[in-house]
Amino acid sequence: MLKKIIFLLTVLILASCGSSRSTSSRSSKPVYRKSTSTAARKPAARTTRPATKKPVATSSGSTRPSSNASGNSGGKTETLEAVTRVKVTTEMVLAYIDQYKGIAQNNMAQYGIPASIILAQGILESGAGTGPLSSSANNHFGIKCHKDWTGESVRHDDDSEQECFRKYSDPSESYRDHAIFLTGRSRYAALFELDKDDYKAWAKGLKAAGYATDPKYPDKLIGLIERYQLDRVDALVLGKDYVPVVSTPIVAAMADSSDYYQVSAGDTLYSISKKFNLTVDELKRLNSLQDNALSIGQNLKIK
Repeated sequence: MLKKIIFLLTVLILASCGSSRSTSSRSSKPVYRKSTSTAARKPAARTTRPATKKPVATSSGSTRPSSNASGNSGGKTETLEAVTRVKVTTEMVLAYIDQYKGIAQNNMAQYGIPASIILAQGILESGAGTGPLSSSANNHFGIKCHKDWTGESVRHDDDSEQECFRKYSDPSESYRDHAIFLTGRSRYAALFELDKDDYKAWAKGLKAAGYATDPKYPDKLIGLIERYQLDRVDALVLGKDYVPVVSTPIVAAMADSSDYYQVSAGDTLYSISKKFNLTVDELKRLNSLQDNALSIGQNLKIK
């Protein structure tokens, strides 16, 4: 009997152990289900790939507007059509001569360029100061940038598209640069061997040296000089008697006007200003003078 009881207890113990193992094996199944979290990680890794592409796309796109902006800013420039397309009246030309005659006289005395040539070129190239290039860039002589220019500039279609032209802060700078431009280049050296009152030879020499490509450039300069008696200014600087080339010029004798005073030996800006109850600064402003240099025979505006 005792043996039967022991046998039954043994069977029960074995049965209980088997059930605990089965439950532990069942509980391990959720552990394998947790491995599905690794599958969830895979799409997370995929989402990071397009995220890295987005900054690249935005950065490359941001450079395009900046390049376009620079292209647009370069296109906003003034044009130069003063020589052939700007219409001017006689009064406008006379006013231009009156305004810049003093500078032309000073440049002739200092650099040896005929004042008549300086004024004629200024009138022709700038449209008597009304052309777009002279109005916006103060460039009265159509001088291009060239390699040695480090100042401001504007773009204009001339012999080629969008050529570079010099820009000045004041017209007087353009006049001074014109003189330096001619005296500082070897191709114009032959001009300074000509007589200072031979404006015809100077006009032809400028064309021959390559200042302008227009075949009629010399004739245009000569026509302006003779119609407006610009060679009278040359005679004043040289101290010679003026002999008119044409019998009926457009402009009357400028030196005879009561609005002007002709500089004599010993005159200074100070002495002239006192004589006409002006200040030196007023006298310089009336004549667009940058310094106190005067030449005998020079006409100064006093009113």
